[in-house]
Amino acid sequence: MKMIFKKAIPRRTFLRGVGTTIALPLLDGMVPAFAGPTDTAAKPVARLAFIYGPNGRIMNLWTPATEGAAFEMTPTLEPLTPFRDQLLVLSGLDIKAADARGNEGGGVHARPCAAYLTGIHPRPNRAVGISVDQLAAREFSKYTQLGSLELTMESSDIVGVSDGAYQDSYLKTISWRSPTTPLPMEHNPRRVFERLLGEEGSTDPAERRSLVQKQRSVLDSVTEGVTRLLAALGASDRGKLTEYLDSIRDIERRIQLAEEQTSRELPDVKRPAGILPTYSENAKLMFDLIGLAFQADLTRVVTFMWGQEQGAGDYTELGVSEGHHSSSHHGGRTNLIENCEQIDAFHSRLFAQFLHKLRSTPDGDGSLLDHSSILYGSALSDGMGHIHHDVPTLLLGGGGGKIKGGRHLRYQDVPFSNLLLTLLDITGVPAEGFLDPEYSDATGKLDLLTM
Repeated sequence: MKMIFKKAIPRRTFLRGVGTTIALPLLDGMVPAFAGPTDTAAKPVARLAFIYGPNGRIMNLWTPATEGAAFEMTPTLEPLTPFRDQLLVLSGLDIKAADARGNEGGGVHARPCAAYLTGIHPRPNRAVGISVDQLAAREFSKYTQLGSLELTMESSDIVGVSDGAYQDSYLKTISWRSPTTPLPMEHNPRRVFERLLGEEGSTDPAERRSLVQKQRSVLDSVTEGVTRLLAALGASDRGKLTEYLDSIRDIERRIQLAEEQTSRELPDVKRPAGILPTYSENAKLMFDLIGLAFQADLTRVVTFMWGQEQGAGDYTELGVSEGHHSSSHHGGRTNLIENCEQIDAFHSRLFAQFLHKLRSTPDGDGSLLDHSSILYGSALSDGMGHIHHDVPTLLLGGGGGKIKGGRHLRYQDVPFSNLLLTLLDITGVPAEGFLDPEYSDATGKLDLLTM
């Protein structure tokens, strides 16, 4: 009898260098030699992403008129047409937890934003509830280097912003680690890059950057390890690893280019050092960093904000000089409505590029998109009226076979929090500790397979 002594590569394999730790993506060589169809050694994992847009949407260009599988791709959704088969449009979901109670003043942006992922009625003393992303992060951090990533396109350094009795933290994040601990959203891609590829338990970040700058790239410090590993891999895995490392080098090159540009001129007040010249370039870089984190299983949970509630954003490349928030208060003025329409479609186009990246990245028996559940939407439908009912909501990805896309589902008087409970169920995260019964509006889970 012929004996086979092939050993699988451990799923959690790293290449280590000076100030650098590079996790490997899922490779064929991580499956044991005698693995059967039910073997789980290299089974793809569930991933969650929450992509949030502030200041509402122009809903008549968002919501399809037709329900079911025959729905039309509206102007705002049209860029997502290539992903229609893995797209659910969910209408009629209400963020009831954001409704004003008693004599609460202000908070028309703060309450919906803070209630979005918590399902809890926010109170002005910074008491909300743990957000669904952090509940998932608590579970998945048993297996990943990072529990979660919180990213944004707009700096959180702006101070003095508030909404009635609600402090600025209610506007700048959708992620809450505890009822009184809002998590800051990172807008600088260099810091994100270092967090993903920095040595765990490393020393001062400035010192680590100094070490890396002595090399042309963080990859230079792991060259010997890469060479040895490539020699031991099969052709398919060599191709996967080479593509993965090329993507790391490309991301690093783009970050370095941004830093070189900002060192040659006075930084734009809207664009801190390390931020690429245009909104679209920076968004693509941020999304590529998310893709990298998912591919290497560095984290399985990401929250991303296009900007903060009441934020202006920088949409000069669209020819939009007015801020996003001020444009959303259009008062029926055609030019301001057109600004919002352009921003909505712009976000959809950039998001589509991210989905393409996930769909084109192999992951086990499918792609990263197949094994992800991505919530895309806003806590407001009408930004001018601050309406947080029938909020714009999309769910993308295969959810590991637990989401049936290609449909528009319309609900009636259903809490948005029910969708959050459903996402926990899809990804196998226990819901205990989520949704305080005293303040939550959830009533049960949604059926995303058979409706």
